[in-house]
Amino acid sequence: MGTIYNKFETFPQDAHIEKGIIASNNSSTNILNAALYIEKGNNFYLQGSYYCAIEAYKKAVIFNPNASQAYTNMGNAFCEIGNLNTAIEFHNKAISLKPDYAIAYNSLGNVFYKQGKFKDAIDACKKSISIKPDFAQAYNNIGNIQKYLGKIDISIKAFEKSVSLQPSNSLFQLDYSFALLNKGFIKEGLDKYEWRWRTPKFLNQKRNFLQPKWDGKKSLNDKKILIWSEQGIGDTIKWSSVLPLVSSMAEFCILECQEKLVPLLKRSFPNIHVRAVDISNDLKRTDFDFQLPMGSLYRFFLDDITKKPKPNFYLKADPDRISFWRDRLNSVGKGKYIGVNWKSANMEFSRQQNYASISELSPVFSVPNAIFFNLQYKDFEDDLRKIYKQTGIKIHNFDDLDHYNNIDDVAAFCAALDVVVSTNNAVPYISSGVGTVTKLVNWKQSPWNNILHNPNVSTVNIFERDTDVSWQSVFNLISMDLSKLTKNRKFYESNNKNKTIKY
Repeated sequence: MGTIYNKFETFPQDAHIEKGIIASNNSSTNILNAALYIEKGNNFYLQGSYYCAIEAYKKAVIFNPNASQAYTNMGNAFCEIGNLNTAIEFHNKAISLKPDYAIAYNSLGNVFYKQGKFKDAIDACKKSISIKPDFAQAYNNIGNIQKYLGKIDISIKAFEKSVSLQPSNSLFQLDYSFALLNKGFIKEGLDKYEWRWRTPKFLNQKRNFLQPKWDGKKSLNDKKILIWSEQGIGDTIKWSSVLPLVSSMAEFCILECQEKLVPLLKRSFPNIHVRAVDISNDLKRTDFDFQLPMGSLYRFFLDDITKKPKPNFYLKADPDRISFWRDRLNSVGKGKYIGVNWKSANMEFSRQQNYASISELSPVFSVPNAIFFNLQYKDFEDDLRKIYKQTGIKIHNFDDLDHYNNIDDVAAFCAALDVVVSTNNAVPYISSGVGTVTKLVNWKQSPWNNILHNPNVSTVNIFERDTDVSWQSVFNLISMDLSKLTKNRKFYESNNKNKTIKY
């Protein structure tokens, strides 16, 4: 999800802040003290210590009641802890003290965005640009808001402006990459996606090797290549679909991934040496010639992904556990076994549009002769009780299935199901990967709704929801679609496979 960026001013003091505070009634000294407290607050803010930052900013305005930057920085901190109304008050206070304060208007736009007041958010960012025409951050924020609203062409123009003003800003380039991918400019979007390695988040995840990154051109004949996971388990699973293409080109292929994925991926790719990530010896390793992070794989296999038939499955679940789970399903009753998953463990504002409430799945629960099973790994108990109270439908949950830690068993459970209905998280990558028909419900404007982030397999059907359309409308379509299921397990109308259905 594109981030709406705040900006605050810093002060280049070298002295230790606490020791730098001087007790004085002298106005110039008080201004200096305020600046020191603002800098202290900024340091807390950057560390994520927002309450401490607020206290520092409050001390700053005691010394200097006209310190507009302290008020807007305090507004940013209140925004981060979710106190949006208070954030607006402080941004407006800053603007009252400094009417041409472009940074405050931009930050005010961020708060309006989080409140869902998108017109106000855009107007605030435009106001900041009218004051500061080269304000790249404000253009980028407009790009993210317009993308959120589904106005992708306007969004791309705003991103183009932001990166033209600050071409070395990795965060802006990364946001731009998602807009390009959503628009269908796949090659350009994947190329810009490489900017992720210059952003603070990814710099902390980057591995350092003596061996060069594979450029997709150099021959891998008689060479060994290391492919390493870089993000979440869902990302590792979906991108692993192209691993056989790499391994077929190399003498030897190593995959390093999250430890809990090793059993499943080792079974699925017997020609690849799969092992858990170990970064302790990266600079001394001599067991490969080239290396590549998994998120860069698609750049080099676009023709295979876009022009050739997709596989029916690429993950191999444990057959004994599949039989075990089939017996467990049969013990519940006879019918169409449907797994459901509707949200993420991370439900912060920027991600919420990707997920549905349990009530919005109600049309799915009307499918005749269906028995439903939980595929959430946490925070699902209240939702299961809620939907039972609303519809009388019980979503069965097996307490002995460890959804979070035992991914190999989750894969076997998904393989035993007839169909999975899920929002965009790791579950649909697992279920479609093992060959179970999967109804993936995507927010159309999501940065995760594109070729890089959708499952690369024929057994997934994608249903898209526009920002201004309810999830329930989409689940109505899925309900009708599920009614076509026959009694034959996993048999589905062949012309419906890998079809994107837009509402």
